[in-house]
Amino acid sequence: MMIRAKPEVKYKLIQEMASRDNNLLNITWLCEIAGVSRSGYYRWLSAEPVRLAQEFADREAFEQILDAYNHRGYAKGVRGIHMTLLHHSPPILMNLKKIRRLMRKYRLECPIRKVNPYKKMLREMHSDRVEDNIVNREFTEHGPRKILLTDITYIRRGSGGFTYLSTIIDAFTMEVLAFKLSDSLKVDFVLATVESLIHDHGIALTAETLVHSDQGAHYTSYAFSNILKDLNLRQSMSRKANCWDNAPQESFFGHMKDEITITGSMTHDDICNVVEQWIHYYNHERYQWDLAKLSPREFYLYCTTGVYPLKHIVPEPPAFAALIAGEQHGRPKKSSDDRSDKQSETDTSLGGSAPRPPEFIALISRRAGALRREQQEKRRTNAPPSRKPDAPLGSLSSVALSCCISKATTLYNPFDGNVNSVTLLRHRLSTLRGAVQGYVYDASGKLVETVTKYSSTKSY
Repeated sequence: MMIRAKPEVKYKLIQEMASRDNNLLNITWLCEIAGVSRSGYYRWLSAEPVRLAQEFADREAFEQILDAYNHRGYAKGVRGIHMTLLHHSPPILMNLKKIRRLMRKYRLECPIRKVNPYKKMLREMHSDRVEDNIVNREFTEHGPRKILLTDITYIRRGSGGFTYLSTIIDAFTMEVLAFKLSDSLKVDFVLATVESLIHDHGIALTAETLVHSDQGAHYTSYAFSNILKDLNLRQSMSRKANCWDNAPQESFFGHMKDEITITGSMTHDDICNVVEQWIHYYNHERYQWDLAKLSPREFYLYCTTGVYPLKHIVPEPPAFAALIAGEQHGRPKKSSDDRSDKQSETDTSLGGSAPRPPEFIALISRRAGALRREQQEKRRTNAPPSRKPDAPLGSLSSVALSCCISKATTLYNPFDGNVNSVTLLRHRLSTLRGAVQGYVYDASGKLVETVTKYSSTKSY
């Protein structure tokens, strides 16, 4: 009899049995019953101090992971834990694989983004002041303080009603530059958000700065459009009913609602306090992988000063170093540690220095697609079904074979009953209704007709 379990489990059972006072079996017999070798058991037994030391080290490292996981009361994933440990004092450098292994070992689960349920959008009143989509989803191509995104989100209160949050974020650094909370949807709190932006960050804004929003009633209003013109800021709007044109802003709201905790007993003031604390945490201590493992505020300072705050712990990501040096335009969209080489690929056919022109790539794609469709159409219209050998019919019983040939020759037999001259290429024997389908060829191999026979009785 063999015990089906991991070797470690079997070794523990053998150790427990051997330590009993009434045990009559020796180690050799117990190993044979468990299906393991005697030498393997003694090797496992002698390695117990090493296992205990490893368990102690894992437990100590997991305590650090748990401390980073619960930092400031907001649960984090593997990358968030890794970056939080880097900002500890003193900093702790821990591999992502080790963090995943220990979380799996001690059953610590990462928070998962909840699925946003479909909500029916109410038709909002628009004015005639709808601006063009100047941003065109180029959120990270123009540097900090160039593309500002704004929107409004609703936070339901347990006592009824909503708390409304208006924010303005920098699309390049993902920093929240200004925000206002209100218990009503009046346009005033959206205008107050812009005034807060000018008060705190007006010196960093230029005439090239774009304020991008959706086509909501607040942003198409004359009051909002006029205040941007007075401040010499340009305005851009998403296309109608297209949330992807303002994707970073929507993603920010989604992460915020996943991480904050709103209970049914909270009032409007309580919710305002929770949101203000989270936004401060987000700007200064919520580290992001795509921001060179920095918080949004740290990333902005890194972009403006060129000093990487973690350079004494981990090397500066090459892609971001190229960005700071001006050799690259636009924030890297992929992780900078293991995929930076792909971001610097160029077209060697153009001399090894210039990237592929977008119009060249589009032209090649169109030509390849047209050629592929032309070849598929040609194969579909001109190529007859290939003639298959008669060998597969040999797998049928003689009764079923004669039945199939009889049905086919009954429908079409140009050779006066000469069954050998009819080739049945394909057969389909259904248990619900009899069906035989095949191709009939003449002596030269030309397809004459496709034969199909259905019967109300059960087929072979």
